[in-house]
Amino acid sequence: MPRPAKRKADPSITSSAVDSSVRSAPGKAATKQLENIDRLFEKYANKQMGLIDPEGIEALCSDVKVDHTDVSILMLAWKMKAERQGYFSKGEWRTGLKSLGVHTVPKLKKALPQLKEKVMTPQNFEDFYTFAFKYCLTEEKQRSVDIETICELLNLVLRSQFQAQVDSLVEFLKIQKDYKALTMDQWINFYRFFKEISFPDLQNYDASQAWPVILDSFVEWLKEKLAAAANS
Repeated sequence: MPRPAKRKADPSITSSAVDSSVRSAPGKAATKQLENIDRLFEKYANKQMGLIDPEGIEALCSDVKVDHTDVSILMLAWKMKAERQGYFSKGEWRTGLKSLGVHTVPKLKKALPQLKEKVMTPQNFEDFYTFAFKYCLTEEKQRSVDIETICELLNLVLRSQFQAQVDSLVEFLKIQKDYKALTMDQWINFYRFFKEISFPDLQNYDASQAWPVILDSFVEWLKEKLAAAANS
């Protein structure tokens, strides 16, 4: 049997044309994804402001079946690197959804539980915890957050990991009279305290280790409370 003749290459198809075709496919997909992300942004955006405002966020929450007070919405804001509480710019929206790899409501709904798992990993959680405080700085040059908001944040961000500690600290913060607002340093040290100090016996708490004064006061209050309970 004679060998089949070699097929001649089509001179009209060059290697550069093939390479261009291969390269353009992902580019087209990315462009299409960005168009869908932008279309979704327009669905929720306040047209006059050019931003997704609190009303738009509530509509989004309704569509993804999540309460607007749920921690996953704060995590979504963290993923977007949002700068203003209650508002998402188009750039922030793009950043968050592209990072999550989603461009539709059903995909975003599916991604939120996965996002929560990722945020709770040690390498991500500290950054998220810091963001949660900064996100509450709603005024220019604001450096502290009021006690009521701090208590809400503690319940939202830390209670799932440190329920007993958060419950006690929130109780203390609500009855103490020395502080009306707290700083980032105090906020960061709450998390450090919860991670490092045995609870509720507080045996390894050492006031000489430069803890914030508010934690010294909390420890003193808690020891007195536990002693009173033991003697009653």
